[in-house]
Amino acid sequence: MLNPRLFSLIRKEFIQIIRDPRTLILTFLMPVVQLLLLGYAATNDVRNVALAVYDQDRSAASRALLNAYRAADYFRVDYDVASEAELRALIDRGAARAGMIIPPDYADKLAAGQTASVAFIIDGSDPTLAGTALAAATLVGQAQATALTVERLAARGQAAVITPPVQVRSQIWYNPDLVSAHFMIPAMIGMILQFLTTILTATAIVRERERGTIEQLIVTPIRSWELVVGKLAPYVIIAFIDTVEILVAGVLIFGVPINGSLPLLLALAGLFLVSSLGLGLFISTISNTQQEAILTAMFTMLPSIFLSGFFFPLAAMPPFLQVLSYGVPLRYFLIVVRGIIIKGIGPEALYPEIIALSIFAVVIMGAAALRFRKRLD
Repeated sequence: MLNPRLFSLIRKEFIQIIRDPRTLILTFLMPVVQLLLLGYAATNDVRNVALAVYDQDRSAASRALLNAYRAADYFRVDYDVASEAELRALIDRGAARAGMIIPPDYADKLAAGQTASVAFIIDGSDPTLAGTALAAATLVGQAQATALTVERLAARGQAAVITPPVQVRSQIWYNPDLVSAHFMIPAMIGMILQFLTTILTATAIVRERERGTIEQLIVTPIRSWELVVGKLAPYVIIAFIDTVEILVAGVLIFGVPINGSLPLLLALAGLFLVSSLGLGLFISTISNTQQEAILTAMFTMLPSIFLSGFFFPLAAMPPFLQVLSYGVPLRYFLIVVRGIIIKGIGPEALYPEIIALSIFAVVIMGAAALRFRKRLD
């Protein structure tokens, strides 16, 4: 049977949340907005790069080369220029991010069996776009060169000569189309859970202190642990609603498949929530105003975002930052949520992360509850 004092405190907290409808609406609206912004904006899928072409040959062979680049879906031929100066001007002002210069003897050299050189210029001011464009341009060029070689040898009856002795057939598991949203949307669950629970928990308790109602609660028969649980329980429920909301939106809007166990995901999300709530509780003990609590919570979010692998791969970071990342709970939860949703793995493959999250939950919540109790005393 539920403790009546605890039930009354939880009920009182829900009433207080409902009386602030703007915050409640933001609590459920913010995850969807963040999901849409990051799902569409935070992507490395480079497509339709604006390409300016200076075709000096104007032959069937040059048109075939351009068609090969159009078909690759990485480039969009937006400009057909008449000089190198015009091509440079387009790239300088950012209208075109890449340029191709086809020499006037392109078709003649191909017909003579010689090597025809084509210049491909890429704007390197954006390294991410430039790297993808370079790889795509090289791949399309190699494919076109291979196709022309096959045609030449086939005309001579020597097509079998180009058969390679070794073939490497690559397979991409879990995310064969390399869609960035399938990688980012699961991570949004961890980031939003930590962001909302930490800020809401910290501000909710500080708000009681600002209004002077925390003293009224202290003089009641409510025990310290009942006060902690009663204040945190509503935000746990809100956090789980937000989790389901993100999952549903991710599936319906971005087509993210959930390949693993949903109950396992929710259970481990609850384990992660303990550390996030503990962090919010700890912030409430060192903050005197809601503004101070929000700023402190935002400060703690920066290491979590940048050192968890949310945006940037940990393997690309300097060694000392990789070591610091082991102290970020979100790092482990991102491995859990991406593993369950994208790979469909079970708990047997997540033991290190589950153990780490359990340790963080006990240490952070224990320290926060101890300090909160002393603060009340």
